[in-house]
Amino acid sequence: MAAIGIFDSGYGGLTVFKSIRAFMPSYDYIYLGDNARAPYGNRSFDVVYEYTLECVHWFFEQGCPLVILACNTASAKALRTIQQQYLPTLEGNKRVLGVIRPTAEVIGSYTKTGHIGILGTKGTVSSQSYLMEIEKFFPKVQLFQMACPLLVPLIENKEYNSVAANYFVKKYIDELFQQSDKIDTILLACTHYPLLIEKIKKAAPHDVQVIAQGDIVAHSLQDYLQRHPEIETQISQYGNLDFYTTDDAHDFNEHATIFFGESITAKQLHL
Repeated sequence: MAAIGIFDSGYGGLTVFKSIRAFMPSYDYIYLGDNARAPYGNRSFDVVYEYTLECVHWFFEQGCPLVILACNTASAKALRTIQQQYLPTLEGNKRVLGVIRPTAEVIGSYTKTGHIGILGTKGTVSSQSYLMEIEKFFPKVQLFQMACPLLVPLIENKEYNSVAANYFVKKYIDELFQQSDKIDTILLACTHYPLLIEKIKKAAPHDVQVIAQGDIVAHSLQDYLQRHPEIETQISQYGNLDFYTTDDAHDFNEHATIFFGESITAKQLHL
């Protein structure tokens, strides 16, 4: 089996995986959540790169010709170095893609005011990756970032429906709009945040649209495979799904169902 690898530091990548599978159900997929070392959001560039590279190497050992970093922090802090320094050392045609570039290519088309708010982890925001990438495609759009360090821990501890979640979502949204009251589009630059999308919509002004990345990334991947048959023809198509976690598998299964939308059975992986 030569599956597409889907990687995230924890559960959030499952929201992207869910969309990818909906767009392309025939392919084989392997998902790995590095839950034992999550979250990545507050870790240094060097540590995120080390962890991400270790997981990408594992995917390649499983025969995956293509790995999707369905994690904004890993995409921001590790992807470019992996593409430029690690992949050229390998034999064969292997690719690693992220979630920032495909999002940057289209997000500017959603706004009418030209003001976009970006919610992300501390690591994603501090990397400035979205600012740099979106500017390439939409240089006139003004971007306003807000780091939301407490949202991922709340979600991963099943507190996304709690009073605390309501409080911090409103706090971050209010602080975002203090930067600009012309924001008409909010990008969820963290794959965990779709679990809070209704709260975010409620906290934001009623005419503001909130954009999750899943369908954007899935559509971009579909287009990529059409344009790169040398990769697409390597991928097996039996509709198989395999899930792995670096932490307790039972705990992962319980949480993952919320993100993926259906019951799954994962295996524990010791890297």
